[in-house]
Amino acid sequence: MNPLLVVTNVAAGGTADEQVEAALTVLRAATDVRREVCAEPGDLGRVLDGLGERTLVVVGGDGSVHTAVATLLSRGELSPDRPIGLIPLGTGNDLARTLGIPLDPAAAARALLAGRPRRLDLVVDDAGGVVVNAVHLGVGAEAAEKATALKDRLGRVAYAVGSVAAGAGATGWHLQVTVGGVVLQVDREVLMVAVANGRTIGGGAPLAPDASPDDGLVDVVVATSTGPLARLGFAKALRDGEHVERDDVLVVRGRTVTVTGDPFPLNADGELDGPVSARTWTVRPAAWSLVVPG
Repeated sequence: MNPLLVVTNVAAGGTADEQVEAALTVLRAATDVRREVCAEPGDLGRVLDGLGERTLVVVGGDGSVHTAVATLLSRGELSPDRPIGLIPLGTGNDLARTLGIPLDPAAAARALLAGRPRRLDLVVDDAGGVVVNAVHLGVGAEAAEKATALKDRLGRVAYAVGSVAAGAGATGWHLQVTVGGVVLQVDREVLMVAVANGRTIGGGAPLAPDASPDDGLVDVVVATSTGPLARLGFAKALRDGEHVERDDVLVVRGRTVTVTGDPFPLNADGELDGPVSARTWTVRPAAWSLVVPG
């Protein structure tokens, strides 16, 4: 195993610190480890200046991986030949779930030491953003916004609470969705659109149950479940991945996705943005790699 540069967020105290130390203990028993702590996303550039030949290991959730990949891409240093390691310690850890990375940090560290690189697709947008797991817009983004204020108190449950609050008042957005040049949705009210590289969001909700992060395509989920009963039915079906069987939900695959219409909020890997009235996403196949269990 190459020497490692392990990047963590500011110590959260209590159990989180204990989990980080448990993972570091496993890694240090096998190789040379240097730990860097980032107080804010902008600190990562300084940390990467000292990466050298070490393997970057991110301790965190989808948002932390998102920031690392975006920063490496902006520096011209993102390469599938330089895999990144991941120790899941976020709220949802949805990318880790898709890739089979253990959610226990010490177990994830052991899996990292014995793992192999897996080349993954990267989704980029026309505003300079990236997506490693999924971007969703509409009610899901509103739910995430409401959940953000609750994360410190409720942890993973915050997203469920936010979803209920957002779903209760959502009336939809008039949008047009185009996938691979084909118009799917012509100025209709849409509850949610998702562009999924991974399978789940919000800590395990199977938004795109059949998505694969290395097939060169994204799964596009369009829900027109805007009536009160339809919203409730969609939310209940989403918990088990059965929403894809509903008549008011369309699932297609493609390499480019454009959404235009009413200004909409969006959530890319937990990073909130918008409202915007248009955005296009494009898949870059095998653009980076992550160490996954062997």
